[in-house]
Amino acid sequence: MFVPLHDGVPLRFMRTPYITYGLIGASLALQLVLQLWPGGEEAELAIMAGFGMIPSVLFGTAQLPEGLAHVPAWATLFSNILLHANLAHLVGNMLFLWVFGDNVEDAMGHARFLAFFFLCGLGGSLFHAGMYPDSQQPLIGASGAISGVIASYLMIYPQVRIWGLAFNWIPIHIPALYALGGWILLQAASALLGADGNVGWWAHLGGLATGAALTPLFVHRSIALFGRKPARG
Repeated sequence: MFVPLHDGVPLRFMRTPYITYGLIGASLALQLVLQLWPGGEEAELAIMAGFGMIPSVLFGTAQLPEGLAHVPAWATLFSNILLHANLAHLVGNMLFLWVFGDNVEDAMGHARFLAFFFLCGLGGSLFHAGMYPDSQQPLIGASGAISGVIASYLMIYPQVRIWGLAFNWIPIHIPALYALGGWILLQAASALLGADGNVGWWAHLGGLATGAALTPLFVHRSIALFGRKPARG
């Protein structure tokens, strides 16, 4: 388990990463609304079912009970991204977005980063649905989208040293290549070994793959990937 704390990389192309801050703010606000929504746990579960991505509903082999289908099934590929199961789920995701999102947004620009974030979330959702097409369990959370951000950060800043906690309590200060590379290996191993079924490991891998594929298309032309010098036109 790796908890990122700080990277110390200054912004080059913008003063404020508005999209990163906005996504964090929106996620926090939605979680607050979810906690305060009248009806208690039953209402909370109904919201998660209605806005979460349920593979069997997405593929048309199952239907939600009347009154729970708040949006079309295809729309849940996006609506699930800003919902979280609990405070720990939210804080964990937002910490990764806080540490790494600003620099990826800086490398892409505001609008492209926003599109990139939701496309990575889409990729994660589709990958999860493809692996569990008959599942009736809602997928919620920004983990797929943030996995794409992590893949992008690793491609742009592989040698940047990151401050963090290994196993949640051991202080470390190591290059992103090792910190995030180890995190990626953990996601892959967890998915392949069938770890905790309540975690969308395949959504993480789908987001990672989507982020890696899209990063060369979304970053500024002056950005060097994998530590290489950018080509001159």
